[in-house]
Amino acid sequence: MPSPPTSVTTIPIAGGDVINRSVQNLYTFLSRSRPWPELIAGASAVDIPTSISDAAIRVRRNFKYFSVNYAILISACAACSLIGTPILLIFACLIFASWLIFLFFREDPMVVLGHQVSDLVVISGLATVSAIVVWYTGILNSLMIGIMMGVLLSVIHGGLRNPEGLFVDEDDAVSTGLISNAERGST
Repeated sequence: MPSPPTSVTTIPIAGGDVINRSVQNLYTFLSRSRPWPELIAGASAVDIPTSISDAAIRVRRNFKYFSVNYAILISACAACSLIGTPILLIFACLIFASWLIFLFFREDPMVVLGHQVSDLVVISGLATVSAIVVWYTGILNSLMIGIMMGVLLSVIHGGLRNPEGLFVDEDDAVSTGLISNAERGST
């Protein structure tokens, strides 16, 4: 009988391991960003959409393709809005990192003092700490302005950036011979 693999994680795992794995998951998420020169792509990729529906389609397609880049842009705009007050920036980064590490990028259950902590308790704790920090520091106005600027820049870029050539459409791939109809039917 073969022995079990040695890399299997026992559940539940300690809090420090949860943080390490969450940070690894964050790096994996960030590694999925598209190359920045492709996002910018010069004047050849930018044109005015012909209609509102064309602009909406462009925004949707570009958001799907550049989602990680847009998330980084929005986060950078939020951070820039807090540069005038470094203490607020530090608090915002700590809150943001806490949510990422303890909730979004965590794979395994959290264990504190030998007891497994449910996701509801983690969310409640993070929400409470976030609300207290936001209330006492007055960070909300500055942060919302930065986030809205990032979203506005992302929407403008998504509407003006022509998504042609970013995606391989299945019908286009068949017509250009990239894949055959037989391969298309088998999937």
